[in-house]
Amino acid sequence: MEIKIFGIPNCGSVKKARTFFEEKGMSYHFHDYKKEGIDEAHLEKWCAAFGWEKVLNKKGLTWRNLDENTKQAVVDAPSAIKLMKSNTSTIKRPVVESAKAHTIGFDEAMYETLFL
Repeated sequence: MEIKIFGIPNCGSVKKARTFFEEKGMSYHFHDYKKEGIDEAHLEKWCAAFGWEKVLNKKGLTWRNLDENTKQAVVDAPSAIKLMKSNTSTIKRPVVESAKAHTIGFDEAMYETLFL
């Protein structure tokens, strides 16, 4: 089963996800938003699966540091996708995709249920 983890390497939740799979002896491919960016198709798929409000990380420092006009302009999936594509640090992390399941965020119990 191929597992893909999307995120940024210095994110605590991404580190937890990577450690989880490594400790279970499961291989994965890591997609670094900072180096590789993210395409609109992935963002559209994630917004359809999880809802754009969950994919857009409004709890993070990056969101809090955006100017008010930028924040106010995010009102629906297309506007959220535009922001997330141009500023990948606003995407909730990690996003994990596999043949078995797709998840967003790190929850060890959920990972054990879905991926083991």
